[in-house]
Amino acid sequence: MNDAPVSHTAPRRLLVGCGAGFSGDRLDAARAVVGTLIERGGPACLIYETLAERTLALAQLRKRDDAGAGFDPRLEGFLRPVLADCLAHGIAIVGNFGAANPQAAARRIAALAVSLGLAAPRIAVIEGDDLTGDAHRSLLREALGSPVSANEPVSANAYLGAEPIAAALRAGAQIVVAGRVADPALVLGAAIAHFGWATDDWDRLARGVMAGHLLECGAQVSGGYFADPGRKEVPDLAGVGFPIAEIDEQGHCVITKASGTGGIVNAMTVTEQLLYEIHDPAAYQTPDVVADITQATVRELGPDRVAVQGVRGHPRPARLKVNVCHEGGWLAEGEISYAGPGARARARLAAQVLAQRLPGRRLRFDLIGAASVFADDDGRMLTDLPQAPAASEDIRLRAATADASREAAEQLLHEVTALYTCGPAGGGGVRTSLTPRLSTRSCLVPRETVTARWRWADSAAATQVRS
Repeated sequence: MNDAPVSHTAPRRLLVGCGAGFSGDRLDAARAVVGTLIERGGPACLIYETLAERTLALAQLRKRDDAGAGFDPRLEGFLRPVLADCLAHGIAIVGNFGAANPQAAARRIAALAVSLGLAAPRIAVIEGDDLTGDAHRSLLREALGSPVSANEPVSANAYLGAEPIAAALRAGAQIVVAGRVADPALVLGAAIAHFGWATDDWDRLARGVMAGHLLECGAQVSGGYFADPGRKEVPDLAGVGFPIAEIDEQGHCVITKASGTGGIVNAMTVTEQLLYEIHDPAAYQTPDVVADITQATVRELGPDRVAVQGVRGHPRPARLKVNVCHEGGWLAEGEISYAGPGARARARLAAQVLAQRLPGRRLRFDLIGAASVFADDDGRMLTDLPQAPAASEDIRLRAATADASREAAEQLLHEVTALYTCGPAGGGGVRTSLTPRLSTRSCLVPRETVTARWRWADSAAATQVRS
């Protein structure tokens, strides 16, 4: 493959901006990104990455209650500020905000366009990731090596690749709505459609994947999750800008961010995100290609401009990852605060009381303010924690348990509440919660057992592509 230096003025350069790095991201971030894409001109795409591992299962539960739900509940909030500008300036939108119900998401987007007085956009829907039904039960059982679950799976979704996204964009889609696709595929699909890369052009595909990997978490690469006062300073974190990748024909990219925004893009922010969630730098497996970043270079070109080169690719894996989620009982959590002299000792005594009142139960205790983030479920760190210093403290005891029985889980909540008067002294601010749990298992299935396809929104005809 040609590994020539990246060209920043290449006429076929593609700009890809990130509008969200997770479902709870800022709704106003994409406006500055789109403004920058318009300002810089040329072919451009805006991606929204809104799915985490459990997000799809939660979406499936919403869809159970309402057949018209199951997509990202903030979909309209994400798109309303930018939809008109994207359509007017030819900026394609690609997002996995379809979650468990991409067709319903497409209908909501079409309705939003009508409400904004816009012409009906051409919306494509990606399908084939949902393996929840009975037709795939034996496949999942074999892949997991055991029964899927004592309960019906809430969700089972395969990570699809970029090819159906690329096919939809080549057919003229202005908006592509997906469910579970691999996060970097959102960017790679746009790059394949724009540059016409072959499906076995492993080096270019790998570079496109890593460009997507750098964008997929939003402001993480532009200073957000990088900030650490006194160690890694980030200007105007409150106004942190979301990232943009400038991708050339060889797949090399320059990472930058929206104009006039806070944050920072430098070699350190890009390197941190490049390594984020990479288990094997020589073999980062995605549905489209296995990427090798062991020879990658990260070079600052100027303020908020970093070039990434040297990524190599290997043939795609023969199997696709599937996440299977099922109902996992109940999580009970209770909290109570202790303050002033002896706060830590009183909080520990309260934990002892709860343990004695609930014998045989597996309980987790945290002393928020002294030991919570690093404490383990066995409580060994809590046991080794020294007694409180002489100065007054502000400690919040958190107790938690999980159980298949709702009634059994609720017992902890009653006992935490009873600490109000049953002691120890000075406890207050009790809060309790009971949450249904979702358990997740992952497996690999043969690629040929998953059929990836795209269709126009509300169309009966679908176009199959390689999975």
